[in-house]
Amino acid sequence: MVQNEVNSIKHTADVVIIGGGVIGLTIARALAHRGAGDICLIERDGLGREASFAAGGMLAPQAEANSQDDFFRLACCSRDLYANFAASLREETGIDVEFDTTGTLYLALTYHDLVEIEKRYEWQTAAALPVEKLTTAQAQELEPCISPAVVAALRFPLDVQVENRRLLSALTNSVAKLGVSILTATNVDTLKIEKDRISGVLTSRGFVSSPIVVVAAGSWSSFIKFSPESLKPALVVEPVRGQMISFDARPQITRHVIYSPRGYIVPRYDGRLLAGSTSEQAGFVKQVTAGGMSSILKNALEISPSVSALPILDTWAGLRPRAPDNLPVLGPCDEIGGLFYATGHYRNGILLAPVTGELITEAVVAGVTSPLLGPFSPSRFDLVRA
Repeated sequence: MVQNEVNSIKHTADVVIIGGGVIGLTIARALAHRGAGDICLIERDGLGREASFAAGGMLAPQAEANSQDDFFRLACCSRDLYANFAASLREETGIDVEFDTTGTLYLALTYHDLVEIEKRYEWQTAAALPVEKLTTAQAQELEPCISPAVVAALRFPLDVQVENRRLLSALTNSVAKLGVSILTATNVDTLKIEKDRISGVLTSRGFVSSPIVVVAAGSWSSFIKFSPESLKPALVVEPVRGQMISFDARPQITRHVIYSPRGYIVPRYDGRLLAGSTSEQAGFVKQVTAGGMSSILKNALEISPSVSALPILDTWAGLRPRAPDNLPVLGPCDEIGGLFYATGHYRNGILLAPVTGELITEAVVAGVTSPLLGPFSPSRFDLVRA
């Protein structure tokens, strides 16, 4: 269970983190491990209740990539950190985050799909990445539940998954044990800036003085104002709604995460099977819709007709944070000393959590900005308007 407690406010901190989703929690844990001092994490709702809670937990950069670009390299780096990340969380908290290494299948169900997976196979084999091409018979032998319409498939052995809600529980327990000060049900309204440096944050429960602030507020990042008011934050992070369905699949019908170009299904150890997802411009309306459910069901049934016999356990929606160029915003703000961003992770917050935690911590504690962060620097936007 993810904690949702309002703690007593401290009015000074060495580092303030705004946002208590998987990104903010992972950064808080990494900073605490590095001895960054008094860390205060501030969350507007409860810890891990927004996009992180609604996610599917796939760690699948290869299955989703069309080229070997900067984002792909960042995503693969983070995926490859997950084994140690999961193991250390279990050692700290006793919580198994169900890091599952079975792998991912990507199905071609049409001629157009086949052309797409051939391209993906060619560039990934040329880059010496682990990927296997399967015939229809091989894919069906591996996963008998898949549709007879499958014409070919790719298997990505390193693209794995984690149970995101157990991950959130583990992170919440970890930061509490490490002495991080946690304020929930608390809004951060304004960043206080003096002589082009952060001096603290004004919250709904008072002012917290701090020389370092990390904005990890997801879809709510753009609501945070600057003081003095002559400075205007110009970064736009917008919500993109994603809907999901959970089925009762005991015994499980699949071991792998299975993608098509239109949807995916994800098996869980407890017998649930997740299916998703939509991508909708709906503002901050976090509702499940008939249209969204219809689309997900259609795509899940295309992957596996066996889904039609499964009872529906639950449905939900979440709001993914997207920056204008669909890429995360990571690193120090060049215009305001002591201000760091870790937001805009869009569909990849769970996947990118370990690398974000490590690289933001290195930038905060050692003043070292990794080359991996360069393409995602806040400086690519005009963050501040005078």
